[in-house]
Amino acid sequence: MPRSQLVIALASVFAGLTVVLAVLGFVHSPVALAVALPFGVVTYVLWYHASGRLRERVRREARAGRRTTTERGGFGAGPREDWTGPRGGGGFRDTRQRRGARRTTGPSARDAYRTLGLDPDADESAIRRAYREKVKEVHPDTEDGSERRFKRVNEAYERLSE
Repeated sequence: MPRSQLVIALASVFAGLTVVLAVLGFVHSPVALAVALPFGVVTYVLWYHASGRLRERVRREARAGRRTTTERGGFGAGPREDWTGPRGGGGFRDTRQRRGARRTTGPSARDAYRTLGLDPDADESAIRRAYREKVKEVHPDTEDGSERRFKRVNEAYERLSE
């Protein structure tokens, strides 16, 4: 049974229950009307999905550039990152810092080069190599590792890889 037929079958079952409860509510007890209301809402949502209108609305809003989810994250958290898509860089982009904005936290570039043991004229591949070697030395899981030094190395690499 295809998925849409299953949703239509569920919508029809909920519609039948809604009608039965509504009739019982009018004939016997108004409490049944209160119970029929949620069944009616579920019936409408299932029908909206089964008819394809929900998919059309989501696509239309996505084409218009509107977000289909809320701007805020779950449980009151603000948005942390946005998806740039496969054509826009292929990954997540941190929205807390704008391009071209000066960084106000973390080590300076000179301190970052010193932390990684590099000269200021080092290229990206040298920075990456030095970072990998340094991380292996200072990782907290190693014998001589330190969490504080590990964080400093990560901050230095982030600073130089911007």
